[in-house]
Amino acid sequence: MTPLLFHKYQGLGNDYLVCHHSVAARLTDQQIRILCHRHYGIGSDGLLIDSGDRINPTLRIINPDGSEAEKSGNGLRIYARYLFDIGRVSHLPFLVHTAGGDVRCQVSEDKHQVRVEMGRANFAPAALPALIDLPEVLNYPLQLADESVKVSLVSMGNPHCVVPVARLDLAQVHRLGPQIEHHPLFPKRTNVQLVEVIDRNTLRIGIWERGAGFTMASGSSSCAAASVMRKLNQVGDKVSVHMPGGQLQIGISDDFDVTMLGPVHKIASVTLDEDCFVGGENALR
Repeated sequence: MTPLLFHKYQGLGNDYLVCHHSVAARLTDQQIRILCHRHYGIGSDGLLIDSGDRINPTLRIINPDGSEAEKSGNGLRIYARYLFDIGRVSHLPFLVHTAGGDVRCQVSEDKHQVRVEMGRANFAPAALPALIDLPEVLNYPLQLADESVKVSLVSMGNPHCVVPVARLDLAQVHRLGPQIEHHPLFPKRTNVQLVEVIDRNTLRIGIWERGAGFTMASGSSSCAAASVMRKLNQVGDKVSVHMPGGQLQIGISDDFDVTMLGPVHKIASVTLDEDCFVGGENALR
């Protein structure tokens, strides 16, 4: 039987396990939850499944709770580096298929930086989807349990709810993130970013990821936050986005086509023992 082989990478502290689709086919949603658990499994912010053939790289992204994400910026950078490491791609640009749209990636000469063309930011609430009958949702008052916050919505191929704040407080990310993720206006839930504008070229954000919770960094969240702040004329076309795990460089065209540049580092290749799934049953409680 094919061994349960996984490759672990991190981009700015946002870590993923990568595996071939033949390995993923042997895993249930419950087993993926155990696999991603920090104490009962290998530990990961999600599972990246290499689902294509040698000619057509295709990425599926599974969250730690077993749900599937349409797109992930850090996940795409990691998948691109994985493809380079196994010899499927070179330093030339190449296309990756995702459920959130096709993207073009390129691995740098030193292999530690990856550029991704993330596609066009879509400000229509139906693209998330969000149950708001407006052409765009910018600075919209969203009612939560005990307060109302101003939010702006954008899709990067996956849903994002951006909340501007005067000063970023990560405790506030933990408090507001789950309320917004599960708000009734978002039938498929949403990613959440709290955003502080430092200057016209710099943002600081805190991230609550749909299906994963608080994360150190996120590529698509950085793209979403930068796109919304440009839409609101708070930043220019080149933005450095700072997160607890580090920073990404985001470029935004006049048509809101978004590019991302950031680091990826390999941690290990691991063969999982199936005893993990027996001993990890407590992770499901």
